Amino acid sequence: MKSTGIVRKVDSLGRVVIPMELRNNLDVSPGDALEIFTEGDKIILRKYEPYCIFCDEVDDVMNYNSKNVCKKCAKELSQKIKG
Repeated sequence: MKSTGIVRKVDSLGRVVIPMELRNNLDVSPGDALEIFTEGDKIILRKYEPYCIFCDEVDDVMNYNSKNVCKKCAKELSQKIKG
C-alpha cells in the first residue's frame, strides 16, 4: 500500500473528503459508487464497477483477478486462449 502523505479528519457525520488529486488520478467523479472493504485495521475504498470491462454488460458479471468480466466475454477469451 502506498502512502499519499495526506491526512483528513472525519466530520461529525462520519464523512471524509477525498482530495481532488486522488479523485482525478483514480477517475472517481461525483456520483460514482465506492466499495468499502476492511483488512485488519485498514479501511479500503475502491471504485465500484459492476459491468464487464470488455463490453459494458451488466448481467452475468463475475469477478476475476479484481476485474469484472461477463460470462460471454470469459467464454470468448477462453476460446482464444485454447486455440
